[in-house]
This record gives sequence, structure tokens and C-alpha cells, in this order.
Amino acid sequence: MLFPDDDASAPSASPRILLFTGKGGVGKTTCAAATALRAARDGHKTLILSSDPAHSLADAVDEPLGPEPTEIVENLFAQEVDLYYSMKKYWGNMRELMLTVFRWQGVEQVAAEELAALPGMNEGSVLLWLEQAIREEDFDLIIVDSAPTGETLTLLTLPQVTQWWLSKAFPFQKLAVKSLGFGVRKTTGIPLDKGYEELERIFEKLETVRAVLSDHAITSIRLVMNPEKMVIAEARRAYTYLQLYGYGVDSVIVNRVLPEDQIPENSLFSGYLASQRQYMRDIENSFAPLPILTVPHLGEEVFGLERLTRIANGMYEDNDPVAVLHDEPTYEVQESGAGYKIRIRLPFVDEQEVEARQFGDQLVVQVANQRRNYALPNFLSYYTVRDTTLADGWLTVHFDEDDREAA
Repeated sequence: MLFPDDDASAPSASPRILLFTGKGGVGKTTCAAATALRAARDGHKTLILSSDPAHSLADAVDEPLGPEPTEIVENLFAQEVDLYYSMKKYWGNMRELMLTVFRWQGVEQVAAEELAALPGMNEGSVLLWLEQAIREEDFDLIIVDSAPTGETLTLLTLPQVTQWWLSKAFPFQKLAVKSLGFGVRKTTGIPLDKGYEELERIFEKLETVRAVLSDHAITSIRLVMNPEKMVIAEARRAYTYLQLYGYGVDSVIVNRVLPEDQIPENSLFSGYLASQRQYMRDIENSFAPLPILTVPHLGEEVFGLERLTRIANGMYEDNDPVAVLHDEPTYEVQESGAGYKIRIRLPFVDEQEVEARQFGDQLVVQVANQRRNYALPNFLSYYTVRDTTLADGWLTVHFDEDDREAA
């Protein structure tokens, strides 16, 4: 079995990483914080990192948090990523470059500070904090309490997008940018060369994080949802896109499940319970064979360590929250007669929603508004795409030997 980008190697030692995602309001932060607390009490030195701009992690643990890790209890540290603090820490030269350019254009300082925060910087700063925690190897477990699903996809695809962008935009301009940038800095004060060097270092760190996040033995994503129609639909789409990019989803967490045995018959909740039963069947049918963890509704607002402990006990029972709960390949290269086939796991999509095309040494797969470039093994440059099929949640791309190359 071959995996894409298998030349990218993760660091020799890395903490376990769990990333929680789902539609806004489903209880991602609660489930992430409960997992972190359970793991810390099991003896794992744990960092929970909030990438959600709403920053409800401090409310969940009922403790004030800052932009650097804060110890909550023994073995448990928590941190809420702040974009502007991170810009000063990680993007200093680029920030100064942007501020200088904007001031040259007559933009006031306050407005320039806002404009200097480029799209993707918040996600990039989260990944850089994650890279630092991985490199320093100070934690056994890192939990990422991510933003809602769309922002999470931006977070996870940022390393791949920036890697492609840097290789395509700058391969022949590297020396020119540095030489020209040095002259620009000396004559105008704009740190163009320093900004580019910083950009290079950042991209190298993002590539390190990408390798770790793509390693199913290190990183697992847990989909959090409620037994509700719209939430389940978004979770299905998220699962499809996560499989497209090769990330390992090891479980589904269904939060706020009303315990039927505690609710009398013919109560106001009878209709809701009937719908809940149907949606639970839909979840089981949709996401099998993923483990499905249920979190009973406590009947009260969840905050503070005591209630988080109850959530964790209901979610994991006697299971180890740090373990890889499920793993299966999302990308395979196999022999097929005189040619080869590539199989990509794509659940919950119709054949008309998928397009796969070959461009040189890359296979480009488009699903709705998401696109991924797969680096093909070198030997497939002598083969061309014959056709594609989609069945049982797998996209199969068939390659035949190129007649021109054979001749």
C-alpha cells in the first residue's frame, strides 16, 4: 500500500494529537475539554489548544486563560490562541513589512494593524503553536479545540495549500527576492528580504505539522454532533472532505443525547425522543464502522471541572480517551491487470459531484467546492487515466499504460 506524499516524514517522536470539530454550537469545546481533563487525570501531560475565535474554552473550564499555556490542574494546560499576540510572536517581520507598506500609503496605525492580519493568519498561527508544542516534546497529548467545520477545513488544508503556493510562485524567484529585498530594505526601510525569509521558515514549520497531522498513528480527528438533521448533514460533508485530504477520523461523538429511561412517557419531550431515535439510527448507518460515542444530556449548563468529569465518564466509560479508536486507509495504490488503480475514500458523495483529472505528476480531485492535488508515484507518469468509478464510498481512478510511452 502506498500513501501520497510518503516522502514527508513526521518527527521521530511526537505527542498524541486529537482534534475536535463539528458544526458551531454542538459542544466541541465541552467534549474537547472533558477529554483533556480525563487524560490529564489518567497521567498524561496534556495541552488543550483553542483555535476557535469565540474562545469558549475559558468558560468551559471556568478558569481565566491567556495566549500562552496556563496550568489548570495537575497535568492539564490550556491556551486560547490570540491572533495579534501570535502575529508579534511568529509573523514579526511580515507584520512589520505590511505595517510599513500601509503607512507609506497613508493608512493610520490602527487601521494598518487590522489590515496586516491577512486571511489564513489565524489558522496559520494555530498551526505554529502546534508545531512549537510538537517540537519541544513537553506534552504527551495535545488536544485542538477547533473552530466550526469550515474554519477547521481551512486550518487542516493550509499546509498543503501553502506548500503548493510556495513551490509554484517562488521556485525561480528565491534569490532575486532576497537580493532585491536587501536593497529595498536598505533604501526604504521595508524589510522585504526579512519578510521572505520568515515566510520560508513558516512554510517549513507548516510542512512539519502537515506530516504529523496526516499520520493516523499520531493524529485523530473526532467529529462532534447532535442528533439533529442539519448537524448530521454537515458532519457527513466534513467527513467526506477530511477523507479527501487523508486525515484520520477515529470516532463520532453524539453530544446532548436525552436519556430515554429518565423521561416519562407522554411528556413534552416525546416527539423529540422519537426524532432522536431516528437520527441515532441515521448516524449509526452513515458512519459505521466508526465508533459512536454518546454523551448524555446533563440537564444543566456544562462548565467547571466537576461537570466536565461527568461528561468524560459518559463519553468514554472505561475506554482510553488517548487511544486510536479506529483506523483505516483513505488512499491506496494497487495493481490492476496491466495497469494500476488509485482508491480514495469519499463517503456521502454522488458520482456527478466528483471530478478527477491528471496533470503531469499530479492527480487533481474536485469534490463540490473542495479540491486536493495528490502527488502521483513517479512510475505513474508512464500511465494515463482511463476512467473513474465511485462505489461503496470509494473513488477508483484507473490508469492504463500510455501508448506513446510504450512506443
